[in-house]
Amino acid sequence: MTIYTLLSQTQRQRISDGATVPILSGCETAPRQLMLLWSQLGDFDSLEYAWWLQREAERLYRAGIAVRAIGIGDRASGEQFCTYTGFPADWLFVDPTAALHQQLNLYPGLSFQLPILSKGQNAWLNLMLMCAGIGSPGTLQEVIRGYRGDRQAPQLIADEEIVQAPPLPPLKGSFFRWAGGSGFQRPFELATLRLRNMAEVLSHWKTYVPDPAYLTQRGATFLFDAEGNLLYEHRDQGILGFAADKSNPLSFLSQLQADIITMS
Repeated sequence: MTIYTLLSQTQRQRISDGATVPILSGCETAPRQLMLLWSQLGDFDSLEYAWWLQREAERLYRAGIAVRAIGIGDRASGEQFCTYTGFPADWLFVDPTAALHQQLNLYPGLSFQLPILSKGQNAWLNLMLMCAGIGSPGTLQEVIRGYRGDRQAPQLIADEEIVQAPPLPPLKGSFFRWAGGSGFQRPFELATLRLRNMAEVLSHWKTYVPDPAYLTQRGATFLFDAEGNLLYEHRDQGILGFAADKSNPLSFLSQLQADIITMS
C-alpha cells in the first residue's frame, strides 16, 4: 500500500466541526496536496510549522496546494492550537494515540523505560533526553541557531511588529536591528518566537497535552500531485527537525515550482 493510499483511506476527527471524516476531504481535486503529520500539538515543531504556513499562505494558494494536518491531541487541543496560530480549523485533524504516525513508521523518539515510572513519566524522561540532543540529532544546533541568528534565513519579525513573549516585556521588531541590520534572521529573533510559543503551551498545558505518553513522537511532511504521486517527503528525526532546510522550512516548494517551470 502506498503512502497516499493509506492517507486516502484514513479518517480522523476534524477540528472545525468535530466530525470524523477522511483526512483528505475537500482537497481531492487540488493540483497538489501537502499532508503534514505533526507531533503533539503543544510541541515546538507543530507550532513553528503552522507559523511558517501562515507566513507562506499566499504562496501556497498560488501554487494550488491544499494543506491538511494531523496533530497528536484531542479536539480541545486542536481548537486551542487554531486559535493561537490562526491555522484553519477545517484543515486540522487529531489523532489522540498517534496511530497514523505509527502506521507510517515515523520516528517515535527515545523509548527508554524505567519500571518505576508510568508511561507518561517515561515519555517526559525521554523528551528531556531528546532536548539534550540524545536520540535527537541536530536539536542542540537548532536551539543555538535560534539565539545566534542565521543570515541564510529571512527576517522573522517585522520592524513594526510587537511580540509578546513572557516573561520578557513586549518587544518591537526594530529591537532586533541592533544585531546588525534587517532582512535576515537576527540573533535572538527565533528564540523569542519560541519563547512566545512556550509561554502559550505552558499556560494551556492540559489542553495541548491531554496525554503525555506521546510527547516524543515525531512527524513528517508529504507532498503529492493530483494523481497521488509522492513529490516530496521529509521524516522528522528529532525535536526541531521538522524541516530539511531549517533556515527556510518551505524551501522545497521553491524547488517544486522550479521543476514545474522547467518541465513546461
